[in-house]
Amino acid sequence: MEDNLKFLVSASGFELERIRTALSDNGIPNDSKPQKRNFSAKAVTGTDISIQDIYVAESDYEKAYDLCVGIGAIKLEGEETILEEEAAAAEEFEDMPSGKRTAVRIVSAILFILLAAMVIFGVDAITGWIKSLF
Repeated sequence: MEDNLKFLVSASGFELERIRTALSDNGIPNDSKPQKRNFSAKAVTGTDISIQDIYVAESDYEKAYDLCVGIGAIKLEGEETILEEEAAAAEEFEDMPSGKRTAVRIVSAILFILLAAMVIFGVDAITGWIKSLF
C-alpha cells in the first residue's frame, strides 16, 4: 500500500468487516489500525471487537468515500439512517388510554378463543367424515 494513507472511517465488529470487504471487493486497498486494544474482549469472544480506524490511499479516497456513503457506513450531514427513521416513527404514536387497552385485550382474547374453537370443531368434523368413509 502507498505511504500516503488517509483516514476514512472508524468501525468495529461486523461493521468493520463489512466496510473492509466492500472496499476490497471494489479493488480499493485498505488498512485498519485499532484505536485502543481490547485484549480481554478478544480472549472471551475470539474476535477483536475494538474500534478500528480504516485508512485508504489518498488516490482512492474519493472512490472509497462514495462507496462507504453508498453502503451506509458514512452518514452525510442531515441524512437519517433507517433505524433513526423507525425510532422517529415509533415516537409519533401515542399510548392508548388504559380503558381502550383493556377493551382491545378482551376483544383479542375472545377472538382467539373463537378461532381456536373453530379449528377444533373443523378438525373434529373432518376426522368424523374420514371415519365415515371406512
